[in-house]
Amino acid sequence: MSSTSSPTPGWTPSSWKSKPVAQDVEYSDSGKLSKVLSKIATLPPLVTPSEIERLRYQLSQVQRNEAFLLHAGDCAESFDACTNENISAKIGLILSFSLILIWGARLPIVRIGRIAGQYAKPRSSKMEKIGDREVLSFRGDNVNGLDIDDRTPDPERLLRAYFHSATTLNHLRGLLTSGFASLHQPRDWSLSHVRSPSLKNEFENIVEDLTDALDFSRTIGQDAGASFEHGGARSTVGEVDFYTSHEGLMLEYEQALTRECPVPKSVSTAPNQKGYYNTSAHFLWIGDRTRQIDGGHVEYFRGIRNPIGIKVGPSMKSDELIRLLDIVNPDKISGRVTLISRYGAGKVENYLPDHIKVVKASGHPVIWVCDPMHGNTLTSSTGLKTRHFRTIISELTSCIRIHSECDSRLGGVSLEFTGELNDEGFSVTECLGGSMELSEEQLGLRYQSFCDPRLNFEQSLDVAFLISNHYKNERRGKKKELEKDVLFTELSGSTGK
Repeated sequence: MSSTSSPTPGWTPSSWKSKPVAQDVEYSDSGKLSKVLSKIATLPPLVTPSEIERLRYQLSQVQRNEAFLLHAGDCAESFDACTNENISAKIGLILSFSLILIWGARLPIVRIGRIAGQYAKPRSSKMEKIGDREVLSFRGDNVNGLDIDDRTPDPERLLRAYFHSATTLNHLRGLLTSGFASLHQPRDWSLSHVRSPSLKNEFENIVEDLTDALDFSRTIGQDAGASFEHGGARSTVGEVDFYTSHEGLMLEYEQALTRECPVPKSVSTAPNQKGYYNTSAHFLWIGDRTRQIDGGHVEYFRGIRNPIGIKVGPSMKSDELIRLLDIVNPDKISGRVTLISRYGAGKVENYLPDHIKVVKASGHPVIWVCDPMHGNTLTSSTGLKTRHFRTIISELTSCIRIHSECDSRLGGVSLEFTGELNDEGFSVTECLGGSMELSEEQLGLRYQSFCDPRLNFEQSLDVAFLISNHYKNERRGKKKELEKDVLFTELSGSTGK
């Protein structure tokens, strides 16, 4: 490949414009939009090609069952939520969740946050009715405002989205390189406000065991702060790799941050090789509403080198899924595609087995991730959008079982959760159930989401322990089976003498 050639035949960062674009935003001032996009195109990249390639390598490990993927964060970020407290709480929850998974599964965790760019929101209708007024639907802070008098799409919001993403990333990187992620202080990750005694006890047990392990390592001369390389990650006990993601919905914005860059030599297959990277995030995904085979989003995604996600729901036909994989990953590159299934607890049995079967037959390397949130949304009797913890767990456990039955493996989980607290230090109340047994009457107490309902800190840890215990039991089962095999071999050998 020459240094100037496009990595994908017939593709350019703007070739998506020749295709129909679902969920497109109509701006009244095209000149202002062009000016804003031109400015964004000159701004520094938010992430680097080397970070993107490192993530793709780690995702290939997930695909080989050598790691587990945690994809989590807000349904949609808001500019107002870009605060030290909110960012720290979100990262603290992700770190707590991943620590529980590591302890049970004994696998490295690849952490991808829905953060530093998840500002856009797809909608099923262009208009919505609020009271006696019909207004343009709220499309997220990078398009228009939540206030009903601020619904006109404004290009300047794209520029604000860039700077809020940069600010979030700057704080995130500062946290992760200043000891916030240290395994010596996991109690600092906002666990103090958890009201469930059983959750606190379970987490404290892990922390105590971990502290003993680290003390033992120090005693025998292993420096717990020494750098090591594991699973493609460059980290210490005090640092972790952390990646950002968002739905690649606003194609004008994504194009403005798409840069042709030299491919890092560690992964380059030719001298002076270049590729197109979307530098707005490490990982982007195509939503269930924008995955049309002949659409602009699929056209755009097929040309970038970033690892990508594809939402797979009940409306996805098996042959359509394979055609889609053929388009976005024709060379069947490992770590390139993550399939994020979101069927709903009542439909997962009807669709997931066939989807697994056809993908296995196609030879496409994919990571299967369960999103148990989006197919299980309901409206409470009080009119609030919510989800029940019971159905979330039902879809998740069904996914684990179905993959096992189909000789496949669930490689990760995609969750909408938050570590946010209100002024009194309480978790949000947006989803029903969980260890705190949140009821409908309690939903309105601390309902803070302007988008979809999120699991709170306690409910998120409930999920973490469920997954962790599953893999812990699986690991113990394999050990017992191995012991049985060894014993059987020994007995067979002794009787044969």
